[in-house]
Amino acid sequence: MGATDLAGLALRNVRTGRFQRSLALATAGGSVITAAEIFLEHDRAGFGNRMMWWPVWLGPVGAVAGVAGAASPRAARTLLPLASASIVLNGLQGTWLHVRGIADKPGGWSTARYNVEMGPPLFAPLLMSLVGGMGLVASLLRRESRDA
Repeated sequence: MGATDLAGLALRNVRTGRFQRSLALATAGGSVITAAEIFLEHDRAGFGNRMMWWPVWLGPVGAVAGVAGAASPRAARTLLPLASASIVLNGLQGTWLHVRGIADKPGGWSTARYNVEMGPPLFAPLLMSLVGGMGLVASLLRRESRDA
């Protein structure tokens, strides 16, 4: 099977809603990359709040669930949505905490231009929620076809 055939098969799978394995693996990869970035940013902030560890711990959970969801239809229907929902909720919680963190900076939201740039990254937790959202969507999709 050539590269053109594989590309055609992948495109056909996406068009027919059969993209579960691929999106589950994308969730796994996104979880690892996101957790690494979060670790670096939260380490720079000295992990001043214990809740800063939660998204770091959820990265490996999302990675395991994504790989398991790609390997097993059962894991894609059970483990993947549970882990993904946890990631989405933690991302939303992080957004709230970052909004509060910006408000707590000197000047708060009245100096938003400065505090949004210098305070906790406002949109980073939403990107984490996006990774979890990919896992939720993957859990709803049909499996890819193995036929050429």
